Amino acid sequence: MRYRLLSVVGCLLSVVPLLAQPRFVPDTDIKKVGEVEFQVPRQFALGFTNKGDKPLTIKEVKASCGCMEVSYPKEPIAAGSRGEISVTYDAKLLGSFYKEVEVLTDASDEPQYIAIQGTVVTEVHDYSAEFPIDLGNVRLVTNSVEFEDVNRGDTPTAELRILNADRTAFRPELMHLPPYLSAECKPEDIPAGKTGTIRLTLDSEKLSTLGLNQTSIYLSRYMGDKIGEANEILVSTILLPSFADMSEEALAKAPELSVSESSVDMGGFNGKKSITRTILLTNTGGSDLHIQQVQVFNRAISVSIANSTIKPGKSTKLKISVSSHYMGKSKGRMRVMLISDAPRQAKQYINVEVKPD
Repeated sequence: MRYRLLSVVGCLLSVVPLLAQPRFVPDTDIKKVGEVEFQVPRQFALGFTNKGDKPLTIKEVKASCGCMEVSYPKEPIAAGSRGEISVTYDAKLLGSFYKEVEVLTDASDEPQYIAIQGTVVTEVHDYSAEFPIDLGNVRLVTNSVEFEDVNRGDTPTAELRILNADRTAFRPELMHLPPYLSAECKPEDIPAGKTGTIRLTLDSEKLSTLGLNQTSIYLSRYMGDKIGEANEILVSTILLPSFADMSEEALAKAPELSVSESSVDMGGFNGKKSITRTILLTNTGGSDLHIQQVQVFNRAISVSIANSTIKPGKSTKLKISVSSHYMGKSKGRMRVMLISDAPRQAKQYINVEVKPD
């Protein structure tokens, strides 16, 4: 009886719902800001996210010294939403600095601390033209890498140029590398004020999907750095079938893809929720044509294909629709990509144009 009673009590406890809680998660514990000009106040935004399931209220933010002024959102931050704490540093003392703000919220009785770290100098070096992507102590030429038209079996490389804008040596580390990417930095440690290169190598055999493959990797700017939009690097790959082993006879009889329009004018919405156009895909080759992938680059676009296998001399319909709801909400290009087993047209783009209302 005793055992059975305890079991019932345990079951009753297990179904009691957990209380909703806010959760304050800063983008980073230490924001490295690089060089700051002497006696020129600088403002920095310390981003955070409420990763709880209840609105978050910031009660107070305290600066560690009188050299900083702070402001913060007074309204509750909804669950899943982002906010910013603004910090203005007066830069009245030359040299390196490390300053903290103490953040008190209703998520915990314990405060959390976020620091800004940098160097006050008499003359700030302007690297913005050559290295426009500013990560504070690190600058990049670009935060996107594209591997275009990679055939299965290829191992292409791409380089990321990086500037160490800090006053100490920096060792770049990339986080969340997928299995098909490897990275090597030269030099391994970049001296202060110097540049280096991160070489990315793609192993196409480890990609499982033809067409567009995208992933995000993240540059660690210091020990314990977190992932976020600020240090995100987007890597895109377009994987094509390999035709290296095809004989001359097979190539002569290979399928060929012809599209009726490579640029489709959709017109305007004129009050409609969506607009649709149809184009023809024709096989002008000597054997069956297989459309292996149909991909879109913008979520406002949707497509459907009547038949993915096209006999020689035959055509099929590709229907392209654009939704007014998603127009302007996606940064992707307005285009469709076809991947086929036609050696001469393995990749075919169809650009989509929409007139603004």
